[in-house]
Amino acid sequence: MSIVDRIARLFVILLAWAGLVFLALPLVIIVATSFTETEFLKFPPVGFTWRWYGRFLEDQSYLSAIWTSVSIAGLATAIAVVIGVLVALVIARSELKGRQLLNTIFIAPLILPTIVIGAALLQYANALGFARSFFALVVGHTVIVVPYVLRTVLASLERFDQSLEEASFDLGGNAVSTFFLVTLPIIKPGLVAGALFAFIISWINVELSIFNATAQLMPIPVKLFNYVQYAVDPMLAAVSAATIYVAVLAVIVLDILVGIDRVAASQK
Repeated sequence: MSIVDRIARLFVILLAWAGLVFLALPLVIIVATSFTETEFLKFPPVGFTWRWYGRFLEDQSYLSAIWTSVSIAGLATAIAVVIGVLVALVIARSELKGRQLLNTIFIAPLILPTIVIGAALLQYANALGFARSFFALVVGHTVIVVPYVLRTVLASLERFDQSLEEASFDLGGNAVSTFFLVTLPIIKPGLVAGALFAFIISWINVELSIFNATAQLMPIPVKLFNYVQYAVDPMLAAVSAATIYVAVLAVIVLDILVGIDRVAASQK
């Protein structure tokens, strides 16, 4: 390797690390600020206290909002996994002439602004009589997270050796047993990665949720959005930090169940 190549490689590495620091620094600041003893947001934090977390946990409206977000994200992710896997199998395996159109339809939410989908959902749900309900939120979140599952599962199916399924059929397996014993374990990394993306995207969504949220049914991102309009104190940082902890926990669970390296390899 020449000197020029080494310098170029070093530059790329430094640039990558600079990008990671740039992305992670705001999260570090939020977490650090949540422990400050001052009555206002301050970085670097002054002292160390759990007071703001205590105040946050004592507020039932925030706990209710977190449970609402977990429920919506969990249900939306579960439904998206079922839909995403079925559609991916149809696109990857069938000879259907409209496969590309089907793919385009399900990927469209990645292209359309989420706020537009939220406004459209509100009008549609209002016409059918279920606007501003838990069901409406689950439907909307499912629509915006299905593409993440679909894309990751499709990536896994593209490198799938179908002779393994053929061997299962030759040994007496049927379509159901072959899927659960052969296909599913192989596409598991892509499936888990898609589910993780789906859960996090649903968990942090504001644009779609704000159209269908109510005072009694309010996901935590909408709760924070409303709170920041009237007050900016360390409790806001504590609640925001709690949402970060949930996302980090999801990544840790992914690493334990599948392995980050394996998931990354499945998407190459």
